[in-house]
Order: sequence, then structure tokens, then C-alpha cells
Amino acid sequence: MKTLIAGLGSVGRRHMRNLVALGETDIVLYRTHKATLPDDELAGYPVETDLTEALKNHKPDAVIVSNPTSMHLDVAIPAAETGCAILLEKPIAASMERVDVLQKTVQKNGSKVLVAFQFRFHPGMVKAKELIQNGEIGRVVSASVHFGEYLPAWHPWEDYRQGYAARSDMGGGVVATQCHSLDYLPWLVGKKVDSAWGFAAKLSDLEVTADDTSKIGLRFEGGAFGSLHLDYNQQPPEHEFRIIGTNGTIKWNLADGAARIYRPHPNPSPSGREAGGEGHWDVFPLPAGWERNVMFQEQTRHFIDIVKGKAAPSCTLEDGVQVQKIISSVHESQKTGRLIVLK
Repeated sequence: MKTLIAGLGSVGRRHMRNLVALGETDIVLYRTHKATLPDDELAGYPVETDLTEALKNHKPDAVIVSNPTSMHLDVAIPAAETGCAILLEKPIAASMERVDVLQKTVQKNGSKVLVAFQFRFHPGMVKAKELIQNGEIGRVVSASVHFGEYLPAWHPWEDYRQGYAARSDMGGGVVATQCHSLDYLPWLVGKKVDSAWGFAAKLSDLEVTADDTSKIGLRFEGGAFGSLHLDYNQQPPEHEFRIIGTNGTIKWNLADGAARIYRPHPNPSPSGREAGGEGHWDVFPLPAGWERNVMFQEQTRHFIDIVKGKAAPSCTLEDGVQVQKIISSVHESQKTGRLIVLK
């Protein structure tokens, strides 16, 4: 298959390397030449600087949209007009503006879209979802996420102040950039979000023009609650979630990647600590030798199957739109002080 990659920053190059590793070497690069990484690994691939000409001349089967968030739709909509399959980096856009245009264009031209929330391919996440779907913790009552990282440590080779994540004009900010959990929490719980509230602001000493700290509250369809903490300031970094059900708890953290489930004793004593005994934790560790790029590679493998008609997208455009609605709701709540009901 022929693939056009739009945006050659760190994630665009990761997508390119994973395509090559999986035997897909027919690649065209659409570039604005603003990437801060050296060009050595890009040598030998055809380069286009005009998107219209790139789509017309090369007629790609697939387009990977990995440029800054504020420019996603500038590539995704023309790609959808040609009927290309699209791997669309998260979040899908900088706002809800023109998202409906993308939806209508995709529907009209039959383009298949996979939104790049790679944590859906993390073995610990997959196991947690399986346990919840199988009713292992009963009915979900609440879910929480803590996701704190130090922005200057993300890309040591560049000035963090110039990266898209730090800049409001490029669609950055912690709510948008760290929206992974706004995708995987509803996916794990198995329910859409029906309303949200949020605080989001620049609170740290980092030199950013977008929000760097956020507290978010969610209500899922069916009534369960969710809460999230996101920040660009925490040292050391920490990423974990906890999902509490009527009959147990599931935990996960990025540090060791294992899924953990607490199974209460089937016959607890009234005091909880006597004859009936306590419950126990079952741990599901990562496969031996697993490393971070594997989830990106599995995502790429899935995308190849989508392009070749062997699979339907596991994370659809509509999933990405729902996340975009939550992001917009958090910012609206910050401005108005109100709970926002998602339409």
C-alpha cells in the first residue's frame, strides 16, 4: 500500500519506522520542513510540500495525520475527500470547528478513520477491559485517573516552549494533549460520557501559553462517576487509573504496566477482618520483553489491516469526536463554572 505521512515530528517518524518494520516501504512525505529532528532517516523517500499535489500525484491508499493538532483537519478533510484511509493523531482537532465537515466528508466518500489512541493497544489496558466486560468487578461505580508528567522532559532535543503541546495557538494544553484518558476511561467503563465539568489553567512556572493543570469530573451514561487529574508539571511522572465496581477494584499504572484486580472474599465476616478473611489481588504483568513501541506497532498493524479491508477501525472517528466534545466541555466549564451536558 502507498502511505502519505503528514507531519514528521517524533510521532510521525515513529509511524514511519513502524510501517517500514512491518514491510510497508511505499511512503511519501508531506512536509513543511519545520520539524526539529535531523533529516537523516528521511533520505530516499519522495517529498511533497503541497498537499493537493501530493494527493493528486501519488494517489495514496492511506494518510497518516501527525502534524500539530491545529492543522489536523487541514490534512484530514482533503484526505477524506479522496477516500483514503486515515490514521488521525489525537486529539482529532483543536476545537469542534469543522469536525462536522470531516464527519460528512468521511461518510460521503467511504473513508475509514482510525484515531491514534495507542493506549487501547497496551496489554494492561486490554486486560482491564476484558475483566470489566466479563463482570469481574460487578457494575462500575466510579473511575479515576492521575496523569502527571514534566513537559520539558518529553523531547529533550527541542525547546519545549516551541512545541505544539505548550502552545494554545497550535492546539496544545494538557487537556488536549493528554486526552488519552478521556478516550480510554469511557472505553474501559463501557459507557459514553453524558456530562462534564472542569478546571483548566496555567498554574505551574513552565513557560507555556496553554493550560498545564486540569481537574475534570465526568458522569457516564448510567450514572457512574469519573475524575481525572492532568498536569505538565509533575516530577517524577505518574500515570495510573483505578476503577471501582460493586464487587471489586481494578488498578493499573504505567510504571510496571500490569493490570491488578482486587477480588473480595466470597463470605466476608461482618467486621471484614475476622473469620471470613479478606480478599486478594490478582496481578496480570506485561508479557516478557514488552516495550513501549509495541503498542504503537500493534496500532500500525491494525491500521494496515484496515487499509487492506481486513479489519474495521477499533477506535473510530466517532470515538475521537466524543473525546473532542469532552475537551471542549472542560474548557467551557472552566469559563462558565457550569456542568456541561454533552450533546
